Amino acid sequence: MKAVILSGGKGTRLRPITHTNAKQLVPIANKPILFYGIEAIKEAGITDIAVVIGDTGDEIRKAVGNGKRWGVKVTYVQQEAPLGLAHAVKICRGFTKKDSFVVFLGDNLIKDGIKSLVDDFKKKKPNAQVLLAHVPHPEQFGVVELKNNRVFKLDEKPKKPKTDLALVGVYMFDHNVFRAIAQLKPSARGELEITDAIQWLVDKKMKVNPYIIKGWWKDTGKLKDMLEANRIILDGIKQDIKGKVDKKSQIEGKVVIGRGSEIKDSVIRGPAIIGRNVRIRNSYIGPFTSVNDGVLIEKSEIEHSIILMNCRITEIKRIEDSLIGQNVQIIKSKSKPVAYRIMVGDSSCIEVL
Repeated sequence: MKAVILSGGKGTRLRPITHTNAKQLVPIANKPILFYGIEAIKEAGITDIAVVIGDTGDEIRKAVGNGKRWGVKVTYVQQEAPLGLAHAVKICRGFTKKDSFVVFLGDNLIKDGIKSLVDDFKKKKPNAQVLLAHVPHPEQFGVVELKNNRVFKLDEKPKKPKTDLALVGVYMFDHNVFRAIAQLKPSARGELEITDAIQWLVDKKMKVNPYIIKGWWKDTGKLKDMLEANRIILDGIKQDIKGKVDKKSQIEGKVVIGRGSEIKDSVIRGPAIIGRNVRIRNSYIGPFTSVNDGVLIEKSEIEHSIILMNCRITEIKRIEDSLIGQNVQIIKSKSKPVAYRIMVGDSSCIEVL
């Protein structure tokens, strides 16, 4: 069995972060989202993986490499344009050949992994199997209707959903999915839809099984979802302090501090993770905060936030519920007259007191 990870999306809902970074590489608990997917696939016993890439392909290649660090083999497949999930699967036919395979969206996080899904597929041998979850707002997802415990109908983001079962973003197929994709025409948004391909399999009386997830999962396409994912992953960490903490500082709860980091006259309240070569002075880092490598924080308070690499935050009274990109400076101005002085990119959001 093989795996296909789809990592070609532009991440428009996470701009401006994704103007300069692949959305699949934005870190959750200081680890790129994409890495969680690779780990889940390896845990399920699959070691042959194709990663579909688009405009951010060079960045993803550099981060993932050949997969050796996970004990997997990674092949890259270039998608020339964002033409839909089914198109991304279609261009992997030369990789999958006649093998069954799992399709995993690269910005999904599934806390309990996909081993049980893969094992169930191997045991029952359907033509396709879709991972589903009960959700509060099914109109935001592809929605599935079941009949006699089989997939009966799929509807992409319906205005009036008939069920609350949403497609999670993990699919399993045998080679028949390529027959289905060959029959597709682009949807109204100009894409080949994976839901249409699955519906074709259903209409042709092929066996399409549901698998309803019981644990936690998250599509990390929005800031709110990323912060929630960060919170849940951090809640499962264990204390591991490799950096230096002076006697005036307090470390409370589950806290990870990387090598080369220094904590002085500060409070770190877990769960929280501090990367390598971080300097935190006279500051408070509250629960559910991830601080990546090379960051400097002085005389500031931060809680429930994600701070990316090489940021500088000084004399800022309070930061909450925030995602701050790489190499950002947030500093207290000492210039006269007193004023906000802001330089931000497209699609940014700033809330001021």
